[in-house]
Amino acid sequence: MAKSAMDCVKLARDPKRPHLKDFIARICSDFTELHGDRLVNDDRALVGGFATIGGVKCLVLGHNKGATVEENMEANFGMANPDGYRKAMRLAKLAEKFHLPVVTFVDTPGAYPGREAEERGQAEAIAKSLEFFARLRTPVVVVVTGEGGSGGALAIAVGDRVLMLENAVYSVISPEGCAGILWRDGSKAPEAAKALKITARDLKRLKAIDEIVPEPAGGAQTNHAAAAANVKKAVLKALKELAKVPVDQLVEERYSKLRALGNFYA
Repeated sequence: MAKSAMDCVKLARDPKRPHLKDFIARICSDFTELHGDRLVNDDRALVGGFATIGGVKCLVLGHNKGATVEENMEANFGMANPDGYRKAMRLAKLAEKFHLPVVTFVDTPGAYPGREAEERGQAEAIAKSLEFFARLRTPVVVVVTGEGGSGGALAIAVGDRVLMLENAVYSVISPEGCAGILWRDGSKAPEAAKALKITARDLKRLKAIDEIVPEPAGGAQTNHAAAAANVKKAVLKALKELAKVPVDQLVEERYSKLRALGNFYA
C-alpha cells in the first residue's frame, strides 16, 4: 500500500531518523567544523565545515536538529537564526575561493520565527542566501533528508542537483499550518499534506527536485547506515557529473532552474 503524504510527514519528523551528525559520521572520512558568522554568534542550528566524501574534498553544510533533548535545545530544533544563514554564506564563500563543491543537508521545520531573529534580519538573511547560492561559482548539491520547511530550508537548498530522501518532505508551510489557515481546523492536516504536494514523488514529478534517494524498508530511522550509504552514492554521482560542467554554465543553469520553479506554462 502506497504511503500517504501525511505518512511521509510523520516519517520525516521521526526523532529516530538520522540527523546531520549521523550523516557526517557515516558519509565523511573527515570533518572539520568551522564556527561563527563573524557578526553575532555561532548558531548551532546550522553546522558547517570542510570534509571529504569518497575522496572528494568539499564543504558540508546542514541543519542540525540534534538527537537528544539537550542537543535539541542547543540547536533550537534545527530552526536557524539569521546568524546561521550568514555563517552558511561565509563558509560557502570559502569553498568557492578554494574551488571546492558544497553539499548541503536540509532538515528543518523552518527558520526560527522569534522576535530576536526578526530584529536581526531573518527575512533579509534568507533572501540574501537565496541570491548568494544562486550565484555561487562552485558546484552545489542539496540533500533534503527530513523536513524541508519553507524559507528556512530553501535558504540552503539552491543547488545544481537537489536530491531528496524517499520519505522526506519539502513544503512552503507545514500541513498543520496550512489546515489552520484554510479551514481553521488542524485535524485536516492530512488533507492539506496531500494538496500541498510535499512528498518526494510529487516534487520529482513537478521538477522541483532532481532525484529521489531510496530508504531502507520502514524508513531511514530503521537503518542509519544503509540510508547514509544511499545518500553517499547519490551525492558522489552528482559531484562527479557537476565537476565536468564549466563554472559559467553551472551558474547560468542553476539560476535558470531556480527561476523556472512554479512555471507550468512555459
